[in-house]
Amino acid sequence: MRAILKRLYTCIGLLLISFSCFAAIEVHEFDNEVDRQRYQTFIDEMRCPKCQNQNLAGTNSPIAMDLRRELDLMIKDGKSDKEIVDFMVERYGEFILYRPRLSSTTMLLWGAPVFLLVFGVILLLLIVRKRRSLDVDANEGLSSADQERLANLLNPSSDKGTTKKSDKKSNQENK
Repeated sequence: MRAILKRLYTCIGLLLISFSCFAAIEVHEFDNEVDRQRYQTFIDEMRCPKCQNQNLAGTNSPIAMDLRRELDLMIKDGKSDKEIVDFMVERYGEFILYRPRLSSTTMLLWGAPVFLLVFGVILLLLIVRKRRSLDVDANEGLSSADQERLANLLNPSSDKGTTKKSDKKSNQENK
């Protein structure tokens, strides 16, 4: 009985291991290194329409496999890079490109960072200028007694009596 169970477990184990041979591995062979490099560049720089934030190289979705196969055929047919990109954009839209082309529809996408940077620098300059003018106005608004008191507070002297007298004097002026 034990020998039969041992054989049964062995057969089941071998059967489960043999299922791995059915795994599909995509192999694309090219005539030269330039075509292989072009293919690799395309699948790295094109986005999967289904997975949305993965490139064609990083996903195994059925549409990504179809697009990789289509790219392989187009490269082997001798299509130029521009023809391949135009075909993909025509079929799937600008979304398929990680770096969309500059056009009237993508002008905001390309121009917004520059606009926001310029706007931020201008806003920063205005804030700094306003603070400087407020600092100048604040220093001009102090009376001579207040300036003396401020100087005594910032630079305490060894003579404490002078500070107390000026404090009393400024308190009387304020009343």
